[in-house]
Amino acid sequence: MTKQEIARINELARKAKTTGLTEEEKAEQKMLRGRYIAAIRANLRAQLDRIDVVEPDGSIRNLGEVYDPQGQGK
Repeated sequence: MTKQEIARINELARKAKTTGLTEEEKAEQKMLRGRYIAAIRANLRAQLDRIDVVEPDGSIRNLGEVYDPQGQGK
């Protein structure tokens, strides 16, 4: 997600509060928000995949595997 896309999301949000959006702008806003949420989820997945937890019994488990055991998010 680029800075320009985030700026456009914010611009559309401000416009929606003041003058309202056209149907094309609503569709663009929905698409941009979807891409933003997908980027956030991908970043969270990458963070979880890098975190290992040492259990009291000495075993190590990866948080990415704990929250997505079948690897469906990858």
